[in-house]
Amino acid sequence: MESMWSLVGAIAFLSQINISQIKASPISQAISQESIRIPISLLSSVSSPIILAAETPTSDPDADSAVKTLLTTLKRAGYSNASQGVWIQTTDGTMLAGHNGTKLIPAASLTKIATTLAAIETWGTNYQFATKVSTTGKIVGNTLQGDLIIQGSSDPLFVWEEAIALGNALNRMGINRVQGNLIVTRGFFMNFETNPRVSASLFRRAINSQTWTSAIARVHKGMGSQPLKPRLIITGKSLYSSNFSAPTNLLIEHSSLPLWQILKRMNTFSNNDMAEILANSLGGGRMISQKVGTMTGLSSEIRLINGSGLGQQNQISPRATVAMLIATQNIAQTQGLSLADLYPSSQCRCGTIKYRGLPYGTIAKTGTLSSVSSLGGVLQTRDRGAIWFSFLNRGAGDINIFHQGQDRVLLRLAQKWRLGFTTFPNMPTFQPIPWQDRDRNKITLPLN
Repeated sequence: MESMWSLVGAIAFLSQINISQIKASPISQAISQESIRIPISLLSSVSSPIILAAETPTSDPDADSAVKTLLTTLKRAGYSNASQGVWIQTTDGTMLAGHNGTKLIPAASLTKIATTLAAIETWGTNYQFATKVSTTGKIVGNTLQGDLIIQGSSDPLFVWEEAIALGNALNRMGINRVQGNLIVTRGFFMNFETNPRVSASLFRRAINSQTWTSAIARVHKGMGSQPLKPRLIITGKSLYSSNFSAPTNLLIEHSSLPLWQILKRMNTFSNNDMAEILANSLGGGRMISQKVGTMTGLSSEIRLINGSGLGQQNQISPRATVAMLIATQNIAQTQGLSLADLYPSSQCRCGTIKYRGLPYGTIAKTGTLSSVSSLGGVLQTRDRGAIWFSFLNRGAGDINIFHQGQDRVLLRLAQKWRLGFTTFPNMPTFQPIPWQDRDRNKITLPLN
């Protein structure tokens, strides 16, 4: 419950990441009829949509050799090649190497790629979740005479910093005391707690600095603008109402970070709680599976039971993994973003890729379960442009052998094709846009 998540710390850290000016490879003017175009609702006027390669026996000798070396290494270590899957292709739909490319394999946290795609298709990248603070009473002096109501909308990243900012906003309205109860409703989660009563307790503590633990104090100290310490005393109980319907007066409407910033944090740290909150709002794992299956045209290669990837029943093919990443990029670029704004890049040395040996500029999502290691993303090269890849490896034993094998394949290709940017026109770029947070609390006039 008291485990700390520093939103401001994550923002400050991730905002320092600046991928060097790297662009993807040229889109071929003559696209093979065997290639599969990822269907999206909008196409960018700046960059052409990226193409999913068809599964063909043709391959690039360098990529093919690297994959065969990986499979040989795993086989010698006792891992069956039948349990391994690989897909590597270029931006223009050229197949470079593959193994069991269309086979369903446990995907672990690559499941979050499906959750990410479904989220941006459903809500758009700039969507913000609203948390409304209202009252059943009125403000008299410095006291709110009535209940304080917190109505959430399933914000997956409402954490200490958000609550502290709300407490300060209430203080700025002249409210230092609530003569009534704190009531939270369905859809309000704090610090990833889906138990509303626990979330209510956490919120109550956050808005009264006199009850802070040392851990909360450290979070406050790390908040960039050094905000005031809120002091809001609630005299009544902390309650939960699943269907609160009494008339209320709106005091503050709090907006979450934009969705793309939420997804970047979820994917960087592979936060399962955030993924499940989003997935539940999207209708659950099976609904996500159906949605992204329709979007990619690969319904038979995506089978999900949740949005986080917990459980080996979440299965995706290597081809479908790349297809979802491509579909994500195709949507993101119509909204001024790229995959680099939704997933971590290797140079951040942060989150789940902190200790990986990935080539510089690789944008990647990892996945790990007890006997599963998966990796999907984009390798940016000078000679071949953006290389889209996925590895799904399975087998009981030392999971590090999978991590090391995946990294070696990408390092080998990066050495062969040189890291850097291409100079071809009409290409998608993979640079995260600058981001600076702002006050996201809209205060309404108090009713006295």
